[in-house]
Amino acid sequence: MMRKTTRLRHLIEQPGLLEMPGAYEPMGAKLIEKAGFEAIQCSGLGISATYLGLPDYSMLAMSDMVAATRLIASAVDIPVMADGDTGFGNAVNVFYAVQAFEAAGAAGMNLEDQVMPKRCGHLDGKQVVSLEEAVAKISAACAARRDPDFVINARTDALASHGIDEVIRRGNAYLEAGATMVFVEGAATLDLIAQAVRGIRGPVGVNIVHGGKSQDLDLPELKAIGVARVSLPGLLLGAAWQAIAEVLDEVRESGRVAAVASRMHPFTAIHQLMGTPDVTALEERFLAPLKSVTEGLRA
Repeated sequence: MMRKTTRLRHLIEQPGLLEMPGAYEPMGAKLIEKAGFEAIQCSGLGISATYLGLPDYSMLAMSDMVAATRLIASAVDIPVMADGDTGFGNAVNVFYAVQAFEAAGAAGMNLEDQVMPKRCGHLDGKQVVSLEEAVAKISAACAARRDPDFVINARTDALASHGIDEVIRRGNAYLEAGATMVFVEGAATLDLIAQAVRGIRGPVGVNIVHGGKSQDLDLPELKAIGVARVSLPGLLLGAAWQAIAEVLDEVRESGRVAAVASRMHPFTAIHQLMGTPDVTALEERFLAPLKSVTEGLRA
């Protein structure tokens, strides 16, 4: 069977657009897989929001992110890309972060060139480290890989502060340092993305964030201009929170849970997705004989 790292690398490098919805917990990851998507992006914003109720400002430690990623990756059979933020420190921290995420079952990792503490890529006020420091981090990430197919997704946030020419310069430098792909963050127009695709000598990824700078982009348009990968980091988070808020309001006003039944995932479907039938089968296999022996001894 092909390793998940190799599968993810092939999906990025093959012609066409790889679509990666963002997951922040295992059940969402299972739903992404069930819907037929071929890979998952861990959402750093989603993990920070659900674990801490705080924004994506480097609030979570490396161990927290690794733990969340391990749970997501172990829940599905498709490749999962971790969110390594800025690498949780300098190039030495990056080295250990890559090995930790790889051991947790991730098939790859985002590594961005913002200063630490970072902020959500679609907010204003971002700053990036020097090109030299960013390249050192990419080099450390590539050297740390035990599996050469582990994907290093080099994200640059330089567009907002330095423009497209610097994005292209950094993107090519990151590829030369060993990165698998360049993730251009915060691009709001197809023209800017097309410039990046033409200028960067390797696979280019972007994201679409509803309410963010890239909210007006469409998947067919990105595919047509040669984008290799698009992540949808806030798709599940936004949909879930909207549904939760509406259901809570309606139940509080009406006093009837049945009033929102049509907007809830069926109880049996939830247990099916969680794997309850598998647990029941194990009970029948291992606990039923034990119960029979115990009852025989009592008799």
